[in-house]
Amino acid sequence: MALFDCACDAVSGHARALTYTTAHGDFHTPMFMPVGTSATVKGVTTDQLRELGSQVVLANTYHLAMRPGAELVAEAGGIHRFMNYDGPMLTDSGGFQVFSLADTVKLSDDGVTFQSIYDGSKIHWTPEENMRIQELIGADIAMQLDQCAPYPATREFVARAVDYSSAWARRCLAAHTRSDQTLFGIVQGGMHLDLRLESVRRLREIEEESLAGGGRRFGGYGIGGYSVGEDHEVMFETLGEVARACPDDRPRYLMGVGNPTTLVRAVREGVDMFDCVLPTRTARMGTAFSSAGRMNLRNAKYARDFTPLDPACDCPTCRNHTRAYIRHLVKQNEMLGAILLSVHNLHFLLDLMRRAREAVLADAYEEFFEQWMESDAAADY
Repeated sequence: MALFDCACDAVSGHARALTYTTAHGDFHTPMFMPVGTSATVKGVTTDQLRELGSQVVLANTYHLAMRPGAELVAEAGGIHRFMNYDGPMLTDSGGFQVFSLADTVKLSDDGVTFQSIYDGSKIHWTPEENMRIQELIGADIAMQLDQCAPYPATREFVARAVDYSSAWARRCLAAHTRSDQTLFGIVQGGMHLDLRLESVRRLREIEEESLAGGGRRFGGYGIGGYSVGEDHEVMFETLGEVARACPDDRPRYLMGVGNPTTLVRAVREGVDMFDCVLPTRTARMGTAFSSAGRMNLRNAKYARDFTPLDPACDCPTCRNHTRAYIRHLVKQNEMLGAILLSVHNLHFLLDLMRRAREAVLADAYEEFFEQWMESDAAADY
């Protein structure tokens, strides 16, 4: 396969199994991407990520641009060499981080102006500057600069976010030139199905115009602006139709979503890729995913529980440590507790998506889905 080719290996209902080629190897979907915001997945080494079966690791353009700076990352040989990860990588545009700073953000047709959380300096990003930064960082997949609308928000605000995101998508695609990196567009539109479908339509029109002029198309489609405060059921009212409106010959990436049941449900709707800080963030709070549902290791009931964290799991944490020991570490605020839980939670999601892919390849995804929803593991909220 050529660089950034996408092959569909199987479908099962709306669920899909894809193989996607990058300069740092192929990845296979359905897939969860560990989040390495500042060129590190918190508490987990790159060797551990490889051992866990991680495929794509995500890094954050906003934070890397602020510290240590995109130019320094480029000087180090790019993000892969800088953090010693030789697999595929993705950088989000930083748009979510920028727009979470609502009090300091000013929007214009030209771009976005915001205040750095590190030193208070005023920064202006155009789509072209955002592409320059992501090309310097050098991940295999870059994301367009977009405006992520919060929830709740007025329809007028969300429609304007679609306008900005669409206009910036056109400029990002025109500005993006790095041949060993592809660019994903991002669908916005809040919880309004018509605005979502309009956003998809505009992205498809933009890439058609680009191709007609000898330019590129988007390497995949991100679906942003979900899991921003709404109930999960609200997301699923529109997610399936939005995902299936995206091109079927490229990955569909649901951004910022990471609890296990949501992944299982979203794959059923046709989503291929996911990322979220949830597995490592909840680990630092003493919480674990498990075949018995979400576990709070601070609970006293684990104090003398000398069984594995999850007897159904074969990750290094579950093979080598008991609930009682991990609870002790968590209660003492020992960093090892967060590390061991991070390893387990990441393994849990990576393995879940591996099993989801096997179900698609066997054309048995509906059975996989039903078994999951009937299991104790589905109690993960």
